[in-house]
Amino acid sequence: MLPLCQSGISPVFVVKKSSEIQTRGKEMRRAKISVIGAGNVGATTAHWCAAAELGDVVLLDIPATEGMPAGKALDLFQASPIMGFDSKITGTTDWSDTAASDVIVVTAGIARKPGMSRDDLLSTNAKIVGDVAEQIKNTSPDAIVIVVSNPLDAMVQRTFQVLGFPPSRVLGQAGILDTARYRAFLAMELGVSVEDITAILLGGHGDTMVPIPSCTSVGGIPVTQLIASDRLDSIVERTRKGGAEIVGLLKTGSAYYAPAAASAQMVEAVVRDKKRLVPCAAYCDSEYSVGGYFVGVPVILGGSGVEKIIELSLLPDEKAALNKSIDAVRELVAAMGRPTA
Repeated sequence: MLPLCQSGISPVFVVKKSSEIQTRGKEMRRAKISVIGAGNVGATTAHWCAAAELGDVVLLDIPATEGMPAGKALDLFQASPIMGFDSKITGTTDWSDTAASDVIVVTAGIARKPGMSRDDLLSTNAKIVGDVAEQIKNTSPDAIVIVVSNPLDAMVQRTFQVLGFPPSRVLGQAGILDTARYRAFLAMELGVSVEDITAILLGGHGDTMVPIPSCTSVGGIPVTQLIASDRLDSIVERTRKGGAEIVGLLKTGSAYYAPAAASAQMVEAVVRDKKRLVPCAAYCDSEYSVGGYFVGVPVILGGSGVEKIIELSLLPDEKAALNKSIDAVRELVAAMGRPTA
């Protein structure tokens, strides 16, 4: 078992150095990051990416939104002289503006409302995400694609089905968000800094996600030595329902600050080739005996996307919980069905 399953997640917006990538002509240019969907999650992802100078950002939404993405992009760019960041920010409804993107973050789809589960979004968002993937395939065939739309595990599977990209270049954002919620709740419980808590979660993004107590520590001390098992169970349950808790409080929307920050951290790992060990929804075949689905696992995330999947030695109850979560992902994908021509 790895002695440390995940380093603390540092905020991406404190770094002020522009990211550059090598082109075929040996020239250096800033990375091009396109965010699909200019709602709360998409616009906030664009904010974090621009403020961290991860590259130039394109914020795209559907034609029916008219000037909305352009207005948000202009507003964000006008913040740059105040906050001291230097990124080009474009708002558009034209897919040609996203052409030759290095990284694409997909946030498109309808958001949850109170009383809805992530799975309730399945059929509507599968159609939206499938259409988005068709556009990406035509305009940015070399991009690394990060899916944020819910239900996450099914939506990244749909994106992969339509794109036909190598699995290393398609992944889903969920594990970083879920782990951040888990760490936040543990910090609240113990009255310590979130920076001192390391943790990891596996499996699907939803009620079957699997926190791994054997990979959770506070300042190097196993969390099981600091929190009673019944109390730890309640924190795990709150983590699983973390998104629903926010939906219930907001009443007219869903979480966006933390999902966007998690997405931006993944973008940073790619454009700066950080080799971060983070939990992401990655394509697993023989790994964890998944059999060809996207589920949350620890990966090395760098300039070429998912560079390695880390297989942990799990305790029997952790393995059983992960198998249950994998079964739930399989059922969700089966309910979604194959994309239609």
